Amino acid sequence: MTVRVLIVDDQALVRAGFRMILESEPDIEIVGEASDGAEAVEVARELEPDVVLMDIRMPNLDGLEATRRLLAGSSDSAGGPRVLMLTTFDLDEYVYEALRAGASGFMLKDTPPEQLVDAIHVVARGEALLSPTITKRVIEEFILRPPSTIPLDRPPELDELTARELEVLGSMARGLSNAEIARDLFVSETTVKTHVARVLMKLRLRDRVQAVVFAYETGLVQPGASG
Repeated sequence: MTVRVLIVDDQALVRAGFRMILESEPDIEIVGEASDGAEAVEVARELEPDVVLMDIRMPNLDGLEATRRLLAGSSDSAGGPRVLMLTTFDLDEYVYEALRAGASGFMLKDTPPEQLVDAIHVVARGEALLSPTITKRVIEEFILRPPSTIPLDRPPELDELTARELEVLGSMARGLSNAEIARDLFVSETTVKTHVARVLMKLRLRDRVQAVVFAYETGLVQPGASG
């Protein structure tokens, strides 16, 4: 299956660099480019790409707001393109807000070409590019938040999950991979994948990224929890 990609960055040289890398891939098609967030939303709605490579810091409308607008009303796995945020080390403070906006993952702008290609395929399949490093930043965001921001009441959506699904959700929120969860729970990786899919379906979440945000925002997992 060919993955249709939209490149969004305010620097023409950056867009040209990504285009040069991706056009050499037989199963990736560059359907368009945009130089700011407002243009990105307009072009994405017209061209319907599978994946949007979205820069964070842009004039007129930044990548965070563009992602919110692009994915508004598409909280389940069926709606909207997948957004892969492009960032640099000095933009760590934007990570959490981008995840909340619905981004499926992050890539550094100096990522090796083969990793960029792999990342595009990962998010195009509906999976999330959520490394332990990114999870750690989400956790740190909650450590910095005052306790009053954590809801006191248990969200009713959690009642739809089985005890094992709650375990899996908690493990995802701590940044464990499917293989690591499988080892912890003494089940197969295929079984873990099934549990993950059911968690996302029952909670009406787009992907693993939103599951992590949900777990911390609802207080299911507390920063620093180990199990």
